[in-house]
Amino acid sequence: MNSAQTKTLVGDRHASCPEGRRSGRVLTWLTGAVAGLILHPVHAVLFYSTADPNYNTSATGTIAETAWGYQGLWGSFMGTAISPRHFITAKHVGGSVGNTFTFHSVGYTTVASYDAPAGVDLRIWEVSGTLPTWAPLYTSTDELGKSLIVIGRGTQRGAEVLVSGASPTDLRGWLQGTADHVVRWGENVVSDTPTINGADYLAAEFNRGAGPNEAHLTVGDSGGAVFIQDPVDSLWKLAGINWAVDGLWSKSGGSDTGFRAAIFDAGGLYVGSQNNWTYNPDLPVDIPSHFYATRISSYQNWILTVIPEPAHYGWAAGGAALLALGFRRRTGRPRPR
Repeated sequence: MNSAQTKTLVGDRHASCPEGRRSGRVLTWLTGAVAGLILHPVHAVLFYSTADPNYNTSATGTIAETAWGYQGLWGSFMGTAISPRHFITAKHVGGSVGNTFTFHSVGYTTVASYDAPAGVDLRIWEVSGTLPTWAPLYTSTDELGKSLIVIGRGTQRGAEVLVSGASPTDLRGWLQGTADHVVRWGENVVSDTPTINGADYLAAEFNRGAGPNEAHLTVGDSGGAVFIQDPVDSLWKLAGINWAVDGLWSKSGGSDTGFRAAIFDAGGLYVGSQNNWTYNPDLPVDIPSHFYATRISSYQNWILTVIPEPAHYGWAAGGAALLALGFRRRTGRPRPR
């Protein structure tokens, strides 16, 4: 398979690609502009199964309930509490000391920030006051193939992306829709653990018919979280921070400026950027697009230089409630990498 899924910000990805699967990868960031770079934000969790804007806007009584409770609002984006005084988010979403992190409907003023090593899109913020609960970290490096919960906020699902005469149907995915910045949760599976320009990520494919909660990300989801259930203690733990998606896309290539979309089959579409497009042939098998989250397990040592070490286990945060949550069942699985 020769799909070229490019990255407009940090160059083509070649590592961890299966033979014959893709020659490169173009990603678009999930937030706004950064000096000197063209950024294409991600706004909200988007579903394969439905365009209902009210779908999964509450996690009460679901597999995502505990993970949902670790999330807070940071400007137009999100952050995840990781200690009584700290939350973590994507570095590129910005923010300043003195801004407010809203957590469990209470505002906490930020008093300091701590950046991950250069090239790693993570930032920890310290707040005044004490956060009532916080997420344990997923520190094992066995994420590949595991089910995940992803949380973000932003856009609804937009219009259909159609390629006339494509197989088995014309439908390839959906444009991003209205930016409502509503928090939503979805599910997926870790399909790859790539290293891109020296930083480590979790990748997840947007697959056709993979279950009612199968999710992709769109502009504005940056800083939201990926959680994985630890098979050792059954706790849902923070495994990634939303970073980027594959794109841009075009039907014609050439001088077309392209569009942002959640694509479950890139066959018959171009990927890349204006005057720098690569065509994906329409094949008998789907060419799914991906979202990416910065991999927490790779940066746990840095995180523990910032937060008090006992806090990352989350025992004092009511983590026992996670024990009652079962593993995800899924109607379809990603193909082996």
